[in-house]
Amino acid sequence: MQQTVFKRLRNASLAIATIATFSSCGSTATTESVAAETSAAQDTLLTQTLPPTTESPVTAPVTTPAPAPTPAPTPAPTPPPTPAPAPQQALMPEVVCMNLQQAQDYIQTFGVFFSRSEDATGRGRMQVLDSNWQVVGQYPAPGTPFGEGDAVLSVVKYGESPNPC
Repeated sequence: MQQTVFKRLRNASLAIATIATFSSCGSTATTESVAAETSAAQDTLLTQTLPPTTESPVTAPVTTPAPAPTPAPTPAPTPPPTPAPAPQQALMPEVVCMNLQQAQDYIQTFGVFFSRSEDATGRGRMQVLDSNWQVVGQYPAPGTPFGEGDAVLSVVKYGESPNPC
């Protein structure tokens, strides 16, 4: 509480000094008269803001010895973790003669979400609009187990060769 009073006192003193300085700007008041007014205002503020102290004196806290720690129960040994089952691989479906988008969607129904495609003409073209391309070959062969990234679909644009469909 004393710190709060002193902070208020300091802030009030600064405010009074600032007001006194600005009010003396351009006037004939001397520095001594401004200092006297500030000092008088501080004295008045001190008598108004400091309440009589009725607090009891601070006493040291009484400490009692802590009880002796009880030994922690020994935890039961934990069994070793069981290894996670290996993910089952899906069997590659037959997707030759489908358009590339349909083939990718069909492969995803088997739980494999990453398949690749390549231009079967050898020109290295990117398959931007998958529904404009037809699957003419696939790896792995239908019925073979496969996982993420294993499926490679060879494609041509509709009307191009080689096209066994």
